[in-house]
Amino acid sequence: MKTIVALNMNPTIDKSTTTEHVIAERKLYCGPASYEPGGGGVNVSRAIKKLGGESLLIYPAGGMSGKMLNELLEQEGIDQLLLPIKGFTRENLIVLEKTTGRQFRFGMPGPDLEKDEWEHCLQILYTTSPAPDYLVASGSLPLGVPSDFYARVARVGKEMGAKVIIDAAGDALAHALQEGVYLIKPNVREFRELVGNNTKDERQITEAAQSMIRAGQCEVVVISLGAAGALLISKDIVEHIVPPTVPISSKVGAGDSTVAGIVLSLSRGKELRESALYGIAAGSAAVMTPGTELCRKEDTERLFEMMTSPSN
Repeated sequence: MKTIVALNMNPTIDKSTTTEHVIAERKLYCGPASYEPGGGGVNVSRAIKKLGGESLLIYPAGGMSGKMLNELLEQEGIDQLLLPIKGFTRENLIVLEKTTGRQFRFGMPGPDLEKDEWEHCLQILYTTSPAPDYLVASGSLPLGVPSDFYARVARVGKEMGAKVIIDAAGDALAHALQEGVYLIKPNVREFRELVGNNTKDERQITEAAQSMIRAGQCEVVVISLGAAGALLISKDIVEHIVPPTVPISSKVGAGDSTVAGIVLSLSRGKELRESALYGIAAGSAAVMTPGTELCRKEDTERLFEMMTSPSN
């Protein structure tokens, strides 16, 4: 199997709890809190582990929250490389309102990284041994990190011979595309913001993605469409993949599970379309789990089998 490295520049600890009602200007009494590692690349590595694969997770962390994140990842058996920073790793709060089933998600901005700290992350990528076959850079960038950081990551990855996968949005994604990457996985809102909000229907979205591919900005585009599945677009493939209908418990981590499924399947030598199907099955499996829990292997494989059965 080929090797996978996941990079998360702004990891978090997701603190989840419940309350009967969310009411402004009232003291809200909550249930016991649970703590889980979070952030794009962190969740990609965690989902790969849940699906039976392995990856190396690289991330900056600091303070007591950074120590706790390291310990939580160790408990899950994640192969990790923590890069110490002066700032404190961020914490997010997820509150489930029990009376309505609504979920309230409060995301914090994270630490302000100094120049030598984010440059150290790039230097570490250069020295990763063995060099990765797939390099996944996923999640938001913290304060202090330039918007072209993922473009720099892509440059490092290509110099190392890795296929670079970017799951980001806004300027960070736009800069990465100017450098050129293997695969991107925006959701439909992020993609429209990238190419212009006048890109509305599926035909226009497909044409915009094909233009990116022809321009050499990427080789594969996977656009998440929520419950409607995803668009898979490459030089040779244009397909709207619709997953089986599943009960929705929480949408947290669905995109990260999708990326994990795709890259894990590719690392196992599977073809692109099969890997996309497996990734979308993993994303669908993730919405079946409560809170911030990610995909489960048994759900993913059952959904994948349904999607690849001869009757479909």
